[in-house]
Amino acid sequence: MPRIFELEPHVADLIAAGEVVERPASVIKELMENSIDAGAGIITVEITFGGMTYIRITDNGCGMSPEDAKTAFLRHATSKLRGADGLEAISTLGFRGEALAAIAAVSRIELLTRETGAAEGVSLMLEAGVITDMSPAGCPEGTTIIVRDLFFNTPARLKFMKSDRAESSSAASAALRTALSRPEVSVRFIRDGKTEYHTPGDSRIDSCIYSLFGREFSAGLLPAESSDDTIAVEGFVGAPSAARGNRSYQFFFVNARPIRSITLQAALERAYANNLPSGRFPSCALYITTKPCNVDVNVHPAKAEVKFASDKNVFDGVYYAALGAVTRSKAGSEEQKTESGKPEDGSARNLKFGAENAHNSKYNAFSTAPAGANYNSQPPPGHKRGAGFTSMQVDEYRNKYGIENAKPQNHKTSAPQNYQLPTDPQLSTVNYQLSTAAPLFRVIGETLNTYIIVEFQNGVWFIDKHAAHERIHFDALKAEGFEPMSQALITPVICRHGHEDVSVLLENAQLLDKLGFLVESFGEDALAVRRIPAEIDIEDAEPVLSDICTQLKHSGAAIPARHDGILRTIACKAAIKAGRSSSKSELETLAARVMSGEIAQCPHGRPVAFEITKATLDKGFKRI
Repeated sequence: MPRIFELEPHVADLIAAGEVVERPASVIKELMENSIDAGAGIITVEITFGGMTYIRITDNGCGMSPEDAKTAFLRHATSKLRGADGLEAISTLGFRGEALAAIAAVSRIELLTRETGAAEGVSLMLEAGVITDMSPAGCPEGTTIIVRDLFFNTPARLKFMKSDRAESSSAASAALRTALSRPEVSVRFIRDGKTEYHTPGDSRIDSCIYSLFGREFSAGLLPAESSDDTIAVEGFVGAPSAARGNRSYQFFFVNARPIRSITLQAALERAYANNLPSGRFPSCALYITTKPCNVDVNVHPAKAEVKFASDKNVFDGVYYAALGAVTRSKAGSEEQKTESGKPEDGSARNLKFGAENAHNSKYNAFSTAPAGANYNSQPPPGHKRGAGFTSMQVDEYRNKYGIENAKPQNHKTSAPQNYQLPTDPQLSTVNYQLSTAAPLFRVIGETLNTYIIVEFQNGVWFIDKHAAHERIHFDALKAEGFEPMSQALITPVICRHGHEDVSVLLENAQLLDKLGFLVESFGEDALAVRRIPAEIDIEDAEPVLSDICTQLKHSGAAIPARHDGILRTIACKAAIKAGRSSSKSELETLAARVMSGEIAQCPHGRPVAFEITKATLDKGFKRI
């Protein structure tokens, strides 16, 4: 058995740094939290080349004395914790004394700090955690720390870093989450000499959101609030009409600490049940306040996750806050419909924000949860059973679809040979040829604007028109040599996906071009979409790109599987939507593709049709 020995201090420091410092964004998060704990009201973050070569954090906090500045870079040196009892009531963002030591171990650092009221400050230079120079310095009260050449002494870590664009976008997102967690602190983020955002620091959640995300995002938010004896929740949630294609705009804060939490995500999305279609997610900025003893923040190396004493209380708090906001929004819309006699014009709605409005609309949702509305649709009218095919109908059918010697008993086919995606989403424009004979059938009609009813032999078939059309588009997109038709937009669609998602999409611009999209940078957190696939509606451009981004970010998946996922997303949006009435020619065209045996499943693996035999019907009516 190998001998056991103690690691050398510098090796232990490098291992510890790996737990805390994953990338430049980690450095920014930790240093900003130190500034906030120091009482800073103004923080400036500046990076160049993605933060790998240069990060500068400046604050107007309390600063440090020369003695404290020297001690601050030792492992487990902290001013925020004095003993084990303090772990039960942590109110600061940092407390373990690991951040500065970990960052210093893998970079070159320059520190300028001056304690409040001191006549002069101090300058420190460190390399790989070792102080190389320390001297008095003239500087303003507060602290400035510069981090250069991150991971210069750990080259193995460098190969895991992404492009400068991706790293800088991640850094911008990290600073944004911290800025959003503290509306009372003014945060300026500068990338490569250009200011990207600057929060006012006026303690108003609404103005902080506006400065970070802009008018369009802010206009789609609803005030949310609820409380009981153990927890309080306040903030904003997105209106159902402003739902997004992923969860990148869900922000949760517990005692002003930004966190990730599956529990809180589930609570938020439960409140939107029956109000959002599948694959769409609400946005939010929700602030949960509870006693420090009710939450354990010491369960994650980067403090990104917490553990609650009662998951149920927190779940209920978020759920009822969001549910109250959505319910009030729907009630207001219905009231306006009643008064005006027509649906509300969303562009004319003026949502008010701020503490005053939130106070006036306080909703104690823990004690009152309104019941959801029940929507009962009327049963579809009955269809008379046809009397079969006449010889004239058979000839008409064969002439229409170019079929000779149709043989219903054997209708397996291969993929279509001459299929082109239509420039118009209406299926009637599809030009195709069946590779083999299709069976005789008769389209009776459709029900619920979703299912095609087809009489065939001794049974009735029900076809999901969206699923069938989706499969047609998916097979066409996957066909070798397929080149999608695109439509150029006179006015580009501006999509605000956030810093990280925009970076992902721009890095895959070549792939998007092959799919029919032309995207360009429009600021650091938005895209200008100038061309989209011909079969995609303009209003679907943003959600389709959001779904594609989600697929691209799942880097653990195999490339072919991820590519198929992107094609499924495009095919789904291009297909006829369930609930939309279709023309007779559209129904017949789809039915022909399905009844020929060419299409059996949608791209997600669900069946596109099923049969109810005459024997089953006879049995149900007690005829046999």
